[in-house]
Formats: sequence, C-alpha cells, structure tokens
Amino acid sequence: MQRQDWAAVDDHLARALLPADEVLEQVLEENRAAGLPPIDVSPLQGAFLTLLARITGARRVLEIGTLGGYSTIHLARGLGDGGRLVSLEFEPRHAEVARRNVERAGLTGVVDVRVGAALDTLPVLEREGAGPFDLVFIDADKGGYPQYLQWAVRLSRPGAVLVGDNVVRGGRLVDPAADDPGVRGVRTFLDAVGAHPRLTATALQTVGAKGWDGFAIALVD
Repeated sequence: MQRQDWAAVDDHLARALLPADEVLEQVLEENRAAGLPPIDVSPLQGAFLTLLARITGARRVLEIGTLGGYSTIHLARGLGDGGRLVSLEFEPRHAEVARRNVERAGLTGVVDVRVGAALDTLPVLEREGAGPFDLVFIDADKGGYPQYLQWAVRLSRPGAVLVGDNVVRGGRLVDPAADDPGVRGVRTFLDAVGAHPRLTATALQTVGAKGWDGFAIALVD
C-alpha cells in the first residue's frame, strides 16, 4: 500500500466513526487561512485524544505545543466537569489563532493558552501549583522532548498518562544517516522513557493521512 491508500483508509474510518463537526472543520480552515503549518493531528488522532481524556477521567491536562488549537480542542472536550487545560505555545501568532479557535469552540473558560518557550513556562506552572496533571500531551519541537519529559513527570500525579507525538519520524528514527535535532531528540526521549523508574510505556506506529509516524504513551507510577 502507498501513502494515498493510507489517507483513503483514514477518510473511510473518519466517515464511518466520526460525526460531522463544523467547529473542527472551521478550526482547520482558520489554521490554513492563517498560514500555519499543516501539522495538526488527524481527525482520528484528535478523537483518540478526546477518548483518552475521557477514559482517564482527566480534569487537569497539560499540552506542550498548541499550534492552532485543533488538538487542544479535542483534549478539552474530553475533560470532566470543572476541568482545565493549559496549553503552551512558543509562537505568538499561533497562540493568537489558537485562542480564536478555542473561543469558536466555546472553551475559553476551560483552556489557558500561554505564550513563550515551554522550558520557561513550565517552572512558572510549578510555582503556581497548576498541577498535578492527569494527562500530558507533548507535541512541540522534537529536540526539546527529553526536557519536556522531565517536566511532564515532575508535574504529573501517579496514574497520569503521558503521550509523545511524532516519535517515528517517517522511519528516520532508525536511519543511522538521520542526525537532525528532531530525530536525535526523539531517540533520547524514547531512551529516557524506557529507563525512567516511574514510567511504564509503549509506542505504536501509525499510518494515515499524516503519513508514517507514531506516538509513545506512558503511565506515571
């Protein structure tokens, strides 16, 4: 099968399983119109995030990497009553688009989008007592994944779930010639997850409209 077949299967699954959602379609259109890179999670992956938040009973969620807020909205929709989501975004323009999208989704009172380098913002969250978090979704610059992991564990309660997106990198994860910062960051991240005494983890490869990639998922002990 080729990539176009993966995308066709994604489309079929989405039509079969996901209800039409005008808000989410508008969010993606807003992101395109604003010139944001088309690297949002797929609709099926977004629905997985919603289900994961619901399955875990999450009431406090941390997202590292907002982009235009598409994954943010999916996560926020899975929160329990009184739940809160903090999303960290480096690019002010992306955060501005995300805030508009969150407002469009009726989630302004639930989602807090913060602008700045995550490694500057995460210590602020700790000082504020924003955690402990029940679910952490890491989907930002891959070179920063190892440090984001340290903070994710530090700010999470026992029993929390951590998800790291884009960890297969189109197979470059195992390509010895691939030595860019993103691949190096993901390799170090995965090694750190596997060696961490408080984490029990696995990883799944995915194919679909987003190509060949995958995510790591870990339970904090």
